[in-house]
Amino acid sequence: MYVLVINAGSSSLKYQLLDMKNENLLAKGLCERIGIDGRLVHETDKGKHTADTAMPDHSAAMAVVIDSLLNAEHGVLKSKDEIRAIGHRVVHGGETFTESALIDDKVEAAIEAVSGLAPLHNPPNLTGIRACKQQMPGVPQVAVFDTAFHQTMPEKAYLYAIDYAMYTKHKIRKYGFHGTSHKYVANRAADLLGRHEGELKVVTCHLGNGVSLCAVNGGKSVDTSMGMTPLEGLAMGTRSGDIDPAVIKFIMEKEKISAHQAEEMLNKKSGVLGISGVSSDFRDLAAACEEGNKRAIAAMEVFAYRVAGYIGRYAACMNGLDAIVFTAGIGENDVSIRSKVCSYLTWFGVEIDPEKNGQRGKAVDVSASGAKVRVLVIPTNEELMIARDTKSVLKW
Repeated sequence: MYVLVINAGSSSLKYQLLDMKNENLLAKGLCERIGIDGRLVHETDKGKHTADTAMPDHSAAMAVVIDSLLNAEHGVLKSKDEIRAIGHRVVHGGETFTESALIDDKVEAAIEAVSGLAPLHNPPNLTGIRACKQQMPGVPQVAVFDTAFHQTMPEKAYLYAIDYAMYTKHKIRKYGFHGTSHKYVANRAADLLGRHEGELKVVTCHLGNGVSLCAVNGGKSVDTSMGMTPLEGLAMGTRSGDIDPAVIKFIMEKEKISAHQAEEMLNKKSGVLGISGVSSDFRDLAAACEEGNKRAIAAMEVFAYRVAGYIGRYAACMNGLDAIVFTAGIGENDVSIRSKVCSYLTWFGVEIDPEKNGQRGKAVDVSASGAKVRVLVIPTNEELMIARDTKSVLKW
């Protein structure tokens, strides 16, 4: 029961091979510089293997992946027939997909139809699907959508206060992202707390270079911070998050730039990078803060302040809060950010134990004894969630 998980980008292809009998990770890797020259990084318990190899397109990259998995020295398979299914990360499912789906011609066409909502992501995801179809015909493929978990949001959470015709004609609304991550850690939180997820009110905080929060009530997403695109919400590594919409027109006029250039600025030159002028990497920011860099300090303060604000907002929307979960690179590893965020939330029963909070990169309850709201750190595992959904869709 081996499942190959694929996350295809425009010039990259990440993969993991999992044994779903025991959910063990057998191999993982990355094909990058696809269409340029090609580089492979392949890892198993035998070690890491790297190679420069031609990858003119994603189909060629998939052939490299299969060859690596079969290789006598660093492979883990005797035959590619051992791969029973392929699970794909697909960023946007629009309103069409409320759950993961077995890929057929209709599903493929539907993914293509909503690609306008994620023009940088869905087309490469489709390329990955088609490359797998070419290299492994007949192997069932499942699409697991970043947006699907958030399709339980009520209308009051996902509608924008603009002309309603913009929704009916163009489907302009909040969709949300990082759904597989939020779903995974919300489920793990229930396990760690020894409670059924149906009775919990949780805010999950996916804090990486991309940042999103999710209000999870009874195991279902009821609100999330990213919107129609990943640009809405929190200040991130390079994304601005929430700003006054009129700022965009103002910048375009003052800087004499196009709408495309303005969007590029907000997506790639803003966030903590834009404020600090130092880096989008929080490790670099922490070092700059230690040196007294005022802009780096301001960037960190803005970040923590806004995360705390969204947590408070979601606690109010759910009329209660049982737990806060920190996950992804920053959430799992940045002790100071967790501490800063929680320092704003003591008024409704959040208190962390500094010693417990000193731990990094593993599942742990960092709450102080007797705290009313639990604070958990849970490493995310989106690939495992995709493999689980693939197994569930195929009814294994």
